[in-house]
Amino acid sequence: MDLVFEFSPEFNQTVTIQPDGYISLRGVSDVHVSSDTLPQLIARLQDAYGKILNKPAISVVMKDFDKPSFTASGMVGKPGKYTLHGEMTVTEGIALAGGFTEKSKHSQVVLFRRVSDQWTEAKVLDVKKMLASKNLSEDFELRPGDMIFVPQNTMSKISRYLPTTAVNTYLTPQTFF
Repeated sequence: MDLVFEFSPEFNQTVTIQPDGYISLRGVSDVHVSSDTLPQLIARLQDAYGKILNKPAISVVMKDFDKPSFTASGMVGKPGKYTLHGEMTVTEGIALAGGFTEKSKHSQVVLFRRVSDQWTEAKVLDVKKMLASKNLSEDFELRPGDMIFVPQNTMSKISRYLPTTAVNTYLTPQTFF
């Protein structure tokens, strides 16, 4: 974020919130800001700079921030991290992530949701049944930080061990020498 000092441009600076939640400021000590709203941040900066400036007028311009997102992994077309744009459900999130693949187990989709620093809740959803019955009452709304995991179906796990009739090429002993 950019800090702009209206009457003291020599203190203008660009700062980044560190992983520990602090920002390093020019001329004053580090300040913890990770859980502050924008008005709280401005008040905290005015307090910090009020020790060396008389009634500092500070503007904060957000440059980049972590947008609310969810992660889709497992047997989806395009696993990855996706931005939440408004309200979105699990099935909409799967569609955004490229939909199910031929190896997907539609009946055991897992929604992981962090409920505290130490606890994560996991809900198993039968998306196959929801879509077949056209009853989306269990199609939960995604929240920032959620993870959708689509497991691999049993058939795709064992298919490589099944005999195939399409093998037409045989190796002769000469090919090994």
